[in-house]
Amino acid sequence: MHTDSIAFKKTGYFSSLICDYLDEKPELKKFYKHFPNVENFKLQIEAKSNFNQQSREILTAVLKKQYQKIEASELSNLHIDLLKEPNTFTITTGHQLNLFTGPLYFLYKIISTINLTKQLKQEYSNYNFVPVYWMATEDHDFEEINYFNFKGKKVHWNKETGGAVGELSTDGLEAVFNLFSQDLGTGKHADWLRELFKKAYLNHDNLADATRYLANELFKDHGLVIIDAHDSDLKRQFIPFIEDELINGTSFKTVAETNKQLVSLGYNIQVNPREINLFYLTDHLRERIVFEDDVYKVVNTNLTWNRSQLLKHLNEAPGRFSPNVIMRPLYQEVILPNLCYIGGGGELAYWFQLKNYFKTVNVPYPMLLLRNSVLVKTQNHHKKLENLNISKEDIFLKRNTFINKKVREISNIDIDFSSQKNALKQQFENLYVLAEQTDKSFLGAVKAQEVKQLKGLETLEKRLLKAQKNKLSDQVLRMTDLQNELFPNGNLQERNVNFSQLYLEYGDALISKLIEELAPLKNKFLIVTL
Repeated sequence: MHTDSIAFKKTGYFSSLICDYLDEKPELKKFYKHFPNVENFKLQIEAKSNFNQQSREILTAVLKKQYQKIEASELSNLHIDLLKEPNTFTITTGHQLNLFTGPLYFLYKIISTINLTKQLKQEYSNYNFVPVYWMATEDHDFEEINYFNFKGKKVHWNKETGGAVGELSTDGLEAVFNLFSQDLGTGKHADWLRELFKKAYLNHDNLADATRYLANELFKDHGLVIIDAHDSDLKRQFIPFIEDELINGTSFKTVAETNKQLVSLGYNIQVNPREINLFYLTDHLRERIVFEDDVYKVVNTNLTWNRSQLLKHLNEAPGRFSPNVIMRPLYQEVILPNLCYIGGGGELAYWFQLKNYFKTVNVPYPMLLLRNSVLVKTQNHHKKLENLNISKEDIFLKRNTFINKKVREISNIDIDFSSQKNALKQQFENLYVLAEQTDKSFLGAVKAQEVKQLKGLETLEKRLLKAQKNKLSDQVLRMTDLQNELFPNGNLQERNVNFSQLYLEYGDALISKLIEELAPLKNKFLIVTL
């Protein structure tokens, strides 16, 4: 096994915001509290040390109730019990309920979380650190989660849906299982995957329970704690913040101001706040709450309340109120003794919009850590890359850039016309001097001729490059086939391939090897050869 790394910036797949954050650019400091390094976790522990004891008791009770449905490991049960202790803190990641985990980065998020808790325990032995996976059970975008990719095919679940995805019935997944089962083939790894899919989705009634089972089976030996925050006891603790949102619209005001600051620095905005960042949630319904004509309404329904009626309803049924992407992070930090959130680039981008909101409502803002990103390659891939003289930087290049660079390198003729272009420009510099001395009206003609001749050289260079591509087509094809295998559809492997595709080859060693190699605080894109 061999592990290498490359800077996120050099991959070309991450935004300037994320790359600047990793570089700790001073102008971004106002959008977060502490940068994630081992030393700064001491400061974060101090900031979260006054976490409410009653909240700990409620959290533990809710988790124990939820874990009655699955067989937890001793370590996961220990972690749940430890959450009652004032010296216990969580490291949290969150993810949608993607069918059969969705893309590979589901694994990388959770492994990053597990490994960070282990590293922190070594550094701060007087404290306990619990890895938490927050299931996004209240999301309602079924189209984002109802498929996964396996060997170039899309395994798709067709279903009429409405409301929160966690409550979706698993009816219809038997047909998906039958098709997937055929594609798996034979062998002990294929049999294990069949059994995992079957027990997760065919033996559980809803998507939340199925996903909890699945994540537990994959990571229970490492003490992962899985939470479904769609719970009335947990929501009750969030009532004061929901009231503030309904009456004062604090999130909209603070986030809108932060967005202006981010835009002024040249960054794109990940999410835009609404005047009320809450949904109303019932069976088969999750719709926005709005304030119009002096009443509160649920869009696309006939539900309306005045202020006193709505606040009374909130206190009676807090589980009906669901935070959107702007308020969910606050909800997380209110109910968990959390130190750090681990997420992808898109997630961290919207977290950067929230610091001022957290400060305004007086909730400690967590550290933000970019999850590990990984390119997994086989020993065969490793040998091919070496034989074709393809560097780790080369393999991340976009297709045309990659081909052009490699053709220039392996060609036995020089396809770079830079020296000819520079010589031509120098000749025209002399002509410009001559024109200045004779007739300045001649300058336009000189410029036009320079542009024409430079364009001619560029055309010749492109035609020569194309001719060499054709001549070296066999080598180009081997290189592009290899890049296709590692970057399916021209995208990062981790955003496309499902873990089952790799499990077929590596079995249990897949997760164990990744846990050995992933270093969450390294802030590098990892290239792991298994």
